[in-house]
Amino acid sequence: MEIVILPNSVEVAKFGARRVKALIEKKPAAVLGLATGSTQIALYRELIRCYENNEISFRDVTTFNLDEYIGLNAADSQSYRNYMQREFFEAIDIDERNTLLPTCDVHADPRKAGDAYEHAIAQAGGIDLQMLGIGHNGHVGFNEPTSSLSSRTRIKTLTQNTVAANSRLFGDDEFQPHLAMTMGIGTILDTRSAVLLATGKDKAQAVRDAIEGPVSAMCPASALQWHREVSFVLDEAAAAKLSLADYYRWVHQEKCRILDES
Repeated sequence: MEIVILPNSVEVAKFGARRVKALIEKKPAAVLGLATGSTQIALYRELIRCYENNEISFRDVTTFNLDEYIGLNAADSQSYRNYMQREFFEAIDIDERNTLLPTCDVHADPRKAGDAYEHAIAQAGGIDLQMLGIGHNGHVGFNEPTSSLSSRTRIKTLTQNTVAANSRLFGDDEFQPHLAMTMGIGTILDTRSAVLLATGKDKAQAVRDAIEGPVSAMCPASALQWHREVSFVLDEAAAAKLSLADYYRWVHQEKCRILDES
């Protein structure tokens, strides 16, 4: 588990973009796992800048998003499909047929829909790099507290706190879903590598619980301690409650020194 503490949110986004760029340079047909949220917007803007400067191409890339609301159609301004089109896909050269989100129609069998998404990931060869955010209560994707640490893609009921936190994004006359389909924690742990981006003091406690707390279903992100290759990339505010922050800085400094010398 790698902990990277950077001065500000701009540097966090740039670090995440460098990881994506390095993967695609090595493997042009990479499979990316993507996330939504305000922290991810900064990442996508940096990746768009790289694309516009001819530093990267997404032509052969396949993407799988972590989650999608239930009850919103793709064209709805609040759907995550719409978010991804608006914030990222429409600005790059990716083939939209290779951009997948976990969806379940109102009358569809949610178990079959979840299994179909898992099958699509397997058919693509698995996810090479999964980008993640973290919720105030430690959720990743929409795996809320008490989610099984071996869970797969399925429908989850959002907590009242998550609904309240997301309500700022919905107008008074807009339908706000209380259900979402999400990759499971087990699905995320199967990815070859993962990078979690977190910024702001309001994420500091969740970050601390995920990195330094026990592995527990009460903090779903803590399961990432079991991931074979995961990086937590934090700004100073999000790292503020880490008891071993100085040690993490030292480890990262030593790693960079060794890599520079090799």
